[in-house]
Amino acid sequence: MDKFSSKDYEEFKKSVEQYVGIDLNFYKEQQMKRRIESMVKKFKCTSYSDFFNLISSNLKVRDEFCSYLTINVTEFYRNPSQWKIFDERIVPYLLKNFGKELNIWSAACATGEEPYTIAMILSKYVPNQIIHIYATDIDQSVLDKAKEGVYDESAVKSLPPNLVSSFFAKTPDRKYRVVDSIKKCVKFEKHDLLKDPYPEKMNLIVCRNVMIYMTAEGKEILYNGFNKALVNNGMFFIGSTENILRPSKYGLSNETLFFYRKVKDI
Repeated sequence: MDKFSSKDYEEFKKSVEQYVGIDLNFYKEQQMKRRIESMVKKFKCTSYSDFFNLISSNLKVRDEFCSYLTINVTEFYRNPSQWKIFDERIVPYLLKNFGKELNIWSAACATGEEPYTIAMILSKYVPNQIIHIYATDIDQSVLDKAKEGVYDESAVKSLPPNLVSSFFAKTPDRKYRVVDSIKKCVKFEKHDLLKDPYPEKMNLIVCRNVMIYMTAEGKEILYNGFNKALVNNGMFFIGSTENILRPSKYGLSNETLFFYRKVKDI
C-alpha cells in the first residue's frame, strides 16, 4: 500500500468526517491505516478516494466500514478477573456510597454484552426494576444488535454457567437471547465520545479497550469528559490493556487494577 500517499490519506480523513461523522485524527494513525487498508484490499479498490466513493455509494459497505473502524470486539464477561473485582469490591462500594439506584454509563458499548453483564451482576444486589444503565456507541448498527439482545454461543463462553441459565433463553437456532427483565435495565443510544455532550452525575462509567486506539489528544478529550460526567468518588472502569498515566491530572486516583476513583473536579 506504499502507493497510498499521506496526502491521499489526509483527504480521505476529511471526506470520512464529513460523510460518516468520524474524526480519524483522534485515532492512532498506524492502527487506523492498517484497518482501512485491509478493507481497501478486500473491496479491490485502487486508492483511498476510490474506496471513499464506494463507501458513499454503497450503504452496506459504509456500515461494514463503520463497524470495522470502531473496533466492535466484545463478549460477555470479557476478562473474568476484572468482573470478579467489579462484583466483589466495586459494586458493594458503589451501593454503600451512593445507594441502590445508581447512575451507570457504559460508553462505547458495542453490541451490548458489557452493559448486560453489568445488569446481571447488579441484579444479585438490587431489584431489576431499579437498575438503569445508559449504554452508548457511535455505530448505530451495533446498537441495533444490542437492542435485539440475541447472541451466538461464543459470546457467552466466559460467563459463569449460573448467569447463562438465569439470564438467557435458548432460541430454536441455538442462539442465546437476553431475558426481558435484563434488557429493560439498559437504554441504548448513539453517542460520539469525541463530539457529543457527556451525561452528568454518573456513579460509574465503564469504557473499556477504547483508549488504546486514541491519540494523546483523543485520550485527553475522553478523560476530561469522564471526569465531568462522574460525581465525586464515582468509579471509572477501564480495559485490561489500558493504563492511565498521571491519573491525578484528570482528577482520578487508581483504586485497584482497572478501576479509578474521581477525587476532584478538573
